Amino acid sequence: MLYTIVKFGDPVLEKPAAPITVFDDELRKLVEDMFESMYAAHGVGLAAPQIGISKRVAVIDVSFKEDPDAKIVLINPEIIHTEGRLTSNEGCLSLPEFREKVTRPRSVTARAQNVEGETIEVSGEELLARALVHETDHLNGKLYISHISALKRDMMKRKIRKLVKQGEW
Repeated sequence: MLYTIVKFGDPVLEKPAAPITVFDDELRKLVEDMFESMYAAHGVGLAAPQIGISKRVAVIDVSFKEDPDAKIVLINPEIIHTEGRLTSNEGCLSLPEFREKVTRPRSVTARAQNVEGETIEVSGEELLARALVHETDHLNGKLYISHISALKRDMMKRKIRKLVKQGEW
């Protein structure tokens, strides 16, 4: 099932998501639907709050369907190690058409659970590191715009308010 991506301004994006405690077929179906929704929206990562579901689950595929082994499922993730810094353009499916330079760790290790509830560790560099931190931020109620200057953030919010008034958001 394809979910609609929730846009900036929806309160679900700004509150911490609830931990997953039940690992069942319903969760597996949600994960499957999240990958399908992420690919349809041309993204490389998607957190459940972005589809209006306040649960700590995210999916990532920085290969965008090129490598089936690149699909990552993060349930109840936490970032346990970061190293270095890398500044790059970053976007978000919940903020379509907007991109800003954001500094993130160059290398990241996250500890999470898989769909079976087993503890896993996922490490990545550059784009994967960025995706791991970006999606974990979503689950903590944070958007990438919290990592840009107040001036740029305010300009972005003004543009969004204008789009809302025009019925385009």
